[in-house]
Amino acid sequence: MTKLDSLIAELCPDGVEYRKLSEVCDITRGRVMSKDYLRDNAGEYPVYSSQTANNGIFGYIDTYDYDCESVTWTTDGANAGSVFYHADEQFSITNVCGLLRAKDSNYIIMRFLFYTLEISAKSYVYSGMGNPKLISNVMSTIVIPIPPLPVQREIVCILDNFTELTAELTAELTARKKQYNYYRDELLTFDEDVPMVALGSISLSTSTGVTPLAGKPEYYEGGVIPWLRTQEVRFVDIWDTEMRVTERAFNETSLKWVPANSVIVAISGATAGRVGINKIPLTTNQHCCCFEINKAKALYRYVFHCLSNANEDILRLKQGARGDLNAGLIKRFSIPLPSIEEQARIVDILDRFDTLVNDITSGLPAEIEARCKQYEYYRDKLLTFEGVGCEQ
Repeated sequence: MTKLDSLIAELCPDGVEYRKLSEVCDITRGRVMSKDYLRDNAGEYPVYSSQTANNGIFGYIDTYDYDCESVTWTTDGANAGSVFYHADEQFSITNVCGLLRAKDSNYIIMRFLFYTLEISAKSYVYSGMGNPKLISNVMSTIVIPIPPLPVQREIVCILDNFTELTAELTAELTARKKQYNYYRDELLTFDEDVPMVALGSISLSTSTGVTPLAGKPEYYEGGVIPWLRTQEVRFVDIWDTEMRVTERAFNETSLKWVPANSVIVAISGATAGRVGINKIPLTTNQHCCCFEINKAKALYRYVFHCLSNANEDILRLKQGARGDLNAGLIKRFSIPLPSIEEQARIVDILDRFDTLVNDITSGLPAEIEARCKQYEYYRDKLLTFEGVGCEQ
């Protein structure tokens, strides 16, 4: 029997009580703060808003509204229902955030509440009218378990250990990505005696695709031909596509098969400049520029690493309001071309880094994903109780 099992058997063998959030917490809402306000009142105290990047930090000002242990949540927008824990911190929140403070710290531990709401808050988000919301009066009705404090503490300890391990792995991944980028830049910087060649000159073929008419369901329903869109080009190997088209679409449009191990460059809008390698034959939309590399002149993986490393240079070629590229620009883009033997040596080194930082089956991303799933499994299991004394 674990320590937690012993505590539950001793302190709440018949179940735990459940209470509405409004019974155990004071609930407040943030205030309107624009980017201009943040600029005019710049300081050291964080302001949290609706985003989830950077733990939700919107900016920093010279005053603060809260100085307490608390849980905040996003009330509006795509991230509605996201929750964040704050301990010993002076901060403020915007009007698209709410804040929870314990009415009695001897009754509920805020870190325990945070883990509980991670599970339940999202299910209370209302998505009507296209704007997801979790407003205060709905949040106040959420019913949560309140086990005895020793049980809460033990659960928090267990879940904190999981999150700390994931944080360590994430920090390791960040460090390895920096290391990868450094060595890639070093390995792909050459003296003047290494020639620069246009991408088109080392390619057997260059192609772009097409988007079959969306109004023709016969082009998509029951499709078996992989069809790649630019949002799926993410500096990694491409083993499958999210969408497929039918043979009829292929026969009635200008779709072309792209041979496996081609180098694919996204050339449109926000995705422009991304690079990938298709590991299966596929078709693409018109915003993918595909190069079948002549293996007598260059290794396709070497070309992939070169273009990934030159992403900023490629982005400087973007044109127009949308920031598009085109096949002609990419065909004329030049990369250094050492001997095939030197290319192979570089590829061997960079592929090891690439596997470590990008491979979702064997690298650090795979380990992080496994730990996250393990955490979610045990979190849900640990926070499921038999209830007494309150309607759940």
